[in-house]
Amino acid sequence: MSFLTAESAQKPRVAASDLQTSGVAVWLERAAVGCLFAIAVCAPHSIAATQGFWVLGLLLWAARFAVRPRPTLFRTPIDLPLLIFFSLTVLAAVFSYAPDISISKLRSASLFTILFLVVQNVPSRRVLRALVVALIASCMINVLYTFGERAVGRGVRVEGLAAESSLRAAGISDGDTLLELDGAPLHSLAEVDSAVASGAPGRALPQVKVYRYEAFHDFDVPRGYVLSGETPEARLGVGGWSRGREWRAAGFYGHYTTYAEALQLLASLALGLLVALHFRQQDGFGRSWLTRKSVLLVCAFGGLGIALLMTVTRASWLAFLVSALTIVFVGVRSRRVALGVVCGVVLLIPLGLFVLQQKRNVGFLDRRDASTTWRTTVYREGIELLFKSPRHLLVGVGMDSIKRFWSQWGMFDGGRLPRGHLHSTPLQIAVERGLPSLAAWLWFLFAYGRALWRLVRGKLVDDWIEGGLVLGALGGLAGLFTSGIVHYNLGDSEVIMIFYFIAGLALVVNRERMEEDAAHKVVANT
Repeated sequence: MSFLTAESAQKPRVAASDLQTSGVAVWLERAAVGCLFAIAVCAPHSIAATQGFWVLGLLLWAARFAVRPRPTLFRTPIDLPLLIFFSLTVLAAVFSYAPDISISKLRSASLFTILFLVVQNVPSRRVLRALVVALIASCMINVLYTFGERAVGRGVRVEGLAAESSLRAAGISDGDTLLELDGAPLHSLAEVDSAVASGAPGRALPQVKVYRYEAFHDFDVPRGYVLSGETPEARLGVGGWSRGREWRAAGFYGHYTTYAEALQLLASLALGLLVALHFRQQDGFGRSWLTRKSVLLVCAFGGLGIALLMTVTRASWLAFLVSALTIVFVGVRSRRVALGVVCGVVLLIPLGLFVLQQKRNVGFLDRRDASTTWRTTVYREGIELLFKSPRHLLVGVGMDSIKRFWSQWGMFDGGRLPRGHLHSTPLQIAVERGLPSLAAWLWFLFAYGRALWRLVRGKLVDDWIEGGLVLGALGGLAGLFTSGIVHYNLGDSEVIMIFYFIAGLALVVNRERMEEDAAHKVVANT
């Protein structure tokens, strides 16, 4: 009896200690999951907020290892190539021509840890599915903002300028959009008329910022140079004006290329979910399209697709086309339905070409386009720099060292072209980090793609959200690689964070399926 009493007296102390330790562990795990949801919500909008929650999540995950029981680390198919790629990136930074610049870039290079943060901290399939929904739903906020901004318009778009118009004398043309007057946003033509008509001709000239075919120009309008008439249109020699709606959509990022690349990944995810919901059955039609899930998904996919069209970014359009074809051919079991969907996508190509001509005044492959000639020049210069020295082939010249030594290396057509990067992910990696780094990056993409392919073709994914996630991730990977040929999307932090986040979610599916497969094998052996 005394033995039982002593044993029961000791139990509360052990249990309390275990409960206290377990409580801290649970708190850290829940906080880390909260950071994942914050990343999902912020990633489509803000680089600063996303990176802030990324760092906080890493700190919480690291703190979790100090609390018993220690968390389990899950292996993924991309661990080795991704870690080798980062190690070679660090080596390239150390041996850089500008180590101070390159080493400071390692923070951006370490964004790949978002993938591991997701894989190691998503606790369940329920949380996984909620994160997918949160990511898509959050992006719809900037899509709605993009539509609202376009509906309201911006600035003053002028048409029918008379030969004697003061605006034409300043260099403004028909179809130009006047955005700002002396640094302040413009809302009506009357504001321009008031500034031009006021004061003597000798005073400082009003400066107007103008948008014309994706470029911005500043023009000085002659003061006091107005025509006779009672309306601002008559005095400025303007046939008519309206709110401007010609700019390329940029969301909250502030740059249309970044926004387009992010939309390509998220539209691919939405399309993957739509295909998994409706077209995974052999006959191609599994569920009613009038359900709440179907309607919301169609609206999300349509909104993302239209916003992508409004960015007028050719490479991202082509990337999404490749992504969509990949998703359809891999995810739709009925060849008849797949062919119908492909025909529908092909019919959208003329619309894209029309928008491209109207908004940018260029064709899809246009040698007259400055961005095309610019790319061909920097591609040639980058290849020449890569093969200039064995050192460059092995460890590259260092991340962003081109910005300091471009003149010594004869880059950017002697400074006549905008100085930046090489507009190609494979070429940029090879030049800045060496050919071994490029091989490691391609190895990572191949290993990741193979894992997704096995999940889809192995018929391991039955839940439509998880199946759609895998399909969308596979399509997004194909799209990212395609656009990366002419865009340096690896260097675009907003884009690569979304890519790593989606990749982490998809590899959680792989983790769950591997664990289930191992459990089935154990049961079968017993």
